[in-house]
Amino acid sequence: MQLIKKIEDRSAKVGVIGLGYVGLPLAVESAKSGFLTYGFDINQEKVDLLSLGKSYVLDVKSDEIQEIKRINKFHGTTVFSEINNMDVVIICVPTPLSKTKTPDLSHIQRAVANIIQFMHRDLLIILESTTYPGTTEELIIKPIEELGYKVGEDFYVCFSPERVDPGNKLYHTKNTPKVIGGATKRCNQIVKQFYGSILDNIVMVSSTRVSETVKLLENTFRSVNIGLVNEMAMMCQRMGIDIWEVINAASTKPFGFMPFYPGPGIGGHCIPLDPQYLAWKAKTYDYYNRFIELASDINSNMPYYVINRVSDILNQSSKCISGSKILLLGLTYKKDINDVRESPALIIYQLLKERGSKVHVNDLYVDKFIAENGETVYTEKITHELLERMDIVILITDHSRYHYDSIAKSCRVILDTRNAFRHIDGENIYKI
Repeated sequence: MQLIKKIEDRSAKVGVIGLGYVGLPLAVESAKSGFLTYGFDINQEKVDLLSLGKSYVLDVKSDEIQEIKRINKFHGTTVFSEINNMDVVIICVPTPLSKTKTPDLSHIQRAVANIIQFMHRDLLIILESTTYPGTTEELIIKPIEELGYKVGEDFYVCFSPERVDPGNKLYHTKNTPKVIGGATKRCNQIVKQFYGSILDNIVMVSSTRVSETVKLLENTFRSVNIGLVNEMAMMCQRMGIDIWEVINAASTKPFGFMPFYPGPGIGGHCIPLDPQYLAWKAKTYDYYNRFIELASDINSNMPYYVINRVSDILNQSSKCISGSKILLLGLTYKKDINDVRESPALIIYQLLKERGSKVHVNDLYVDKFIAENGETVYTEKITHELLERMDIVILITDHSRYHYDSIAKSCRVILDTRNAFRHIDGENIYKI
């Protein structure tokens, strides 16, 4: 087969559509493995940075971009007509939810429209964007077959869910097991050859629908368990029990228990969104996922719980949440990264502003963010004077670079939503 031969001898040209936290690391691995790789994106600023050898993704070093450009294996472009010259095209675009929590597949549809415009035979198309079961068939295979091409014969399609964990020092694109499901056996044969050429561990499944569901199960599992421990945290707080001590003790059991931790809410592109994709699709089969809906309800209400805790703590000092000076420490959805997408910190900021609080923010990885009303909010530098002025400091994201001992000494009151101050004794520290 001509395409397999091209993959084997590295003469196949690879295109990656979407150069974000998923697409760029994958494009880098493809180029490092010897494939001439084109990165497609509608954002000219990203393409310009890459042309200068600069990375804007935390897990990709600028040195890596410079090296694959030096050996002439990577080109960033906004010109989608280059798809006509590709042998493999991988779609890595966002799949957000609408305000009504229904799937927004417009980015995938736009990518497929570009592929169709420059479609040719013997093209391998891979979708990595997280979505509901059946998307690959509905949005890729069906419209291309309507042009007269036959999947598994004239073109090849598979779904392979991204498994990126930003900031993870141990697992990254190359060494994270890669789940792949092709539309036909021949599709599986070709895509296994391709991913096996650039990644360490390949896991084959029988179909695109199975592969699509794998990612949704992975993140639904996390969402449901986080929802459970968040509910336990609220219950334990009311009963005067330290949930963190409970979790640490339960974690000593060598079987049948996996620790999850409470927090101010869930964020990022995966955990808040993926279960909703599954629940939405299930409803089209007249099936309603009660666990998913319940977990989503609990997790999405955690920012409101944080606000209630802040109000209760301030009341103990005869202070009102309105007019109080409050500092949010950490804006990103997880520690040691620069991503604020779906972060509970942004919701907490908005809720405090609505209640009349004077809100200050700090993050060691983010300079600014756009608030719900369109306002650009800039982060402030932590100083002893700033901390002393605050009526309460809320630790939302437990960045490793925060000096917790120093912060604790300077604050009047701290609400710790991540147990980051666990080694510090102080009556001024409250837990979630």
